Amino acid sequence: MPEYQGMKGYPGLRLMNRLMKMGWLALVVLMVSAGVAGAQDAAPALPASYQMSGFQHIPQHWNNCGPATLTMGLTYFGFAADQDPAANWLKPTSEDGNVSPWQMVEYVNTQTAGTTRALMRVGGDMLTLKTLLANDFPVIIEAGYDPEPDRLGWMGHYLLLTGYDDGAQQVNSHDSYLGPNRRYSYEHLERCWGHFNNIYIVLYKYEREAELLSLLGTNADPISNALAALEMNRQRALSDPQSAFAWFNMGSSYVALAQLDAAAYDPQAYQYAAVAFDKAREIGLPWRMLWYQFGPYEAYNAVGRYQDVLDLAHIQLKEPGTSQFIEETYYYAGIAREGLKDYERALSNYDMAIQLDSNFTPAKEARERLMASGVIASAGG
Repeated sequence: MPEYQGMKGYPGLRLMNRLMKMGWLALVVLMVSAGVAGAQDAAPALPASYQMSGFQHIPQHWNNCGPATLTMGLTYFGFAADQDPAANWLKPTSEDGNVSPWQMVEYVNTQTAGTTRALMRVGGDMLTLKTLLANDFPVIIEAGYDPEPDRLGWMGHYLLLTGYDDGAQQVNSHDSYLGPNRRYSYEHLERCWGHFNNIYIVLYKYEREAELLSLLGTNADPISNALAALEMNRQRALSDPQSAFAWFNMGSSYVALAQLDAAAYDPQAYQYAAVAFDKAREIGLPWRMLWYQFGPYEAYNAVGRYQDVLDLAHIQLKEPGTSQFIEETYYYAGIAREGLKDYERALSNYDMAIQLDSNFTPAKEARERLMASGVIASAGG
């Protein structure tokens, strides 16, 4: 991992409070030191356009863009064009409004008999995408999506990218909702992709792993990757301090850094994340945001803001549509209940999360840990 000057010696919470009094823009200016590397250490020469072949388009079933898009990517490696196996594992409850990128990676890495692998990173850019596609690595991204504003509104959506054209300034994609060979401008893609911290999933054969990591350069290392995404969004917030997505993404990057290596990075990373999420919420986010991204729950729980987590979860559960079927809402509410020593209700929350998705390992592990702790018995359960 490269050395980032000033990161381990980042000012503590007292300075954070002072920066908050100075204003949000001062905070974001000082959040990250300069010198974060880009997507590739040395960009290879790329063709002006490139189109991969060998994919089968799959129209998604109801509420099924994640499994459908992932299966489309897997058809490149000879898998059947049947979205049901992935859907049955990723979202046993069909009304579940979200499949997270890490779950899709886990599906590929545990359920495809070891023949195919998946890797997830954040903070991507057009050079990253073009480099991967030009080297025949299928790429899936998650982006903000609003194909029918008057009927559906903003939501998250997965796209399988299959090619690009610098002359037309367009990417080609298989869109499980709108159809095959859907073209999107670079500008549109970068803007909407930024709603999800420029996250991307790469599919590959295991024997090409070393080649893939080499292409990713410094972003092959998860901590370096999180730092690069943090810097990307710092620059966006400097350019537009009212960009709720930039602030949200900074919060997500701080959460990632805390989870990857909190001691080596900074013990206040969750505090910084909470500050960034507070600002994003103050500016205003789409009402479906917490269907897909759960950083605020993680940061607030980590800093002891348990009631804030429960308040956000209650808002989500009252929303129309499939809000009641998102297992993460119950899981993070369970963590908050544990923090408040409300162990019986925490257990109930974990049970509900598992009921919605029997493969959701965080809730299963939390339930096992809670039961093993003995607090349920001592509380009279």
